Amino acid sequence: MTTEIFHASVQYGDFKGTAQADGHDRVDFRVHLTQLGLIKDGEVLVGIEAWSGEVTKQPSDKAFQVTALLAKPGDHDSVKAAVDTGKPLPVRRVKLEMPPDVFFGLFKRFSISLSSHGMIDGKEITYDE
Repeated sequence: MTTEIFHASVQYGDFKGTAQADGHDRVDFRVHLTQLGLIKDGEVLVGIEAWSGEVTKQPSDKAFQVTALLAKPGDHDSVKAAVDTGKPLPVRRVKLEMPPDVFFGLFKRFSISLSSHGMIDGKEITYDE
């Protein structure tokens, strides 16, 4: 069993930031995994990691390496209570490859903000239009 901190990381960390997404109304990530038969009874999707390796061709035809993190019991309140204990949350990792357009198509909106070494992450900025 391996224990780790859930966060994004790359080799050098030249850019750091945050991401947020809205689930799609029709086929979101959870529904997609269910359609593929990858979510077991009683599991809830608690995390998604997406990784893209070195791109050598523009536009990239390289698939994202995606990991879905699934926990039991399969409801938000039970998982939140388990997280709030401060103990590591046991999850099942499901790995799959996904083209970027399929990955982003499973979300209604997706926002990524990166700054050089994270220097302005969460900080106020001012700019002229």
